[in-house]
Amino acid sequence: MTDESNSHRGATNQQQVPWYAEGLSFTCTGCGNCCTGAPGFVWVSEEEIDQLADWLTMDRAQFVRQYVRKVGRRKSLVEYASGDCVFFDPETRRCRVYPVRPGQCRTWPFWDSNLRSPAAWESTCTQCPGAGRGQVVPLEEIERQRRVVSI
Repeated sequence: MTDESNSHRGATNQQQVPWYAEGLSFTCTGCGNCCTGAPGFVWVSEEEIDQLADWLTMDRAQFVRQYVRKVGRRKSLVEYASGDCVFFDPETRRCRVYPVRPGQCRTWPFWDSNLRSPAAWESTCTQCPGAGRGQVVPLEEIERQRRVVSI
């Protein structure tokens, strides 16, 4: 092999290793910041809709009418005008459906948008007091969570 092919192959290997290969620190502080703020979407699957309706002991159709909106071909939870999640309790600053919260909520902050670069992660750390602090989450777990939903 020539030096040129070796260096090219090394560049390819470097591109396949994510910048966060050593893991990232994150410990949820329960602050509720990820449930509040600017309007957006909390994507839900049919299975998650069923789980949420069951948890709230609601008929599925009633749950969908009250808490789900269609966005193109996808479904999202509704939110308050402020952008806060409809299941966020402002008094306790806790999620009312935490045990059955959607995958999008379960995988914060390990979303593609937060992991695309060190700068994106640093921005996440300024918004989330648990990001960049606490125990190191290993690459394998970050990747598992990142694959749940693409945001």
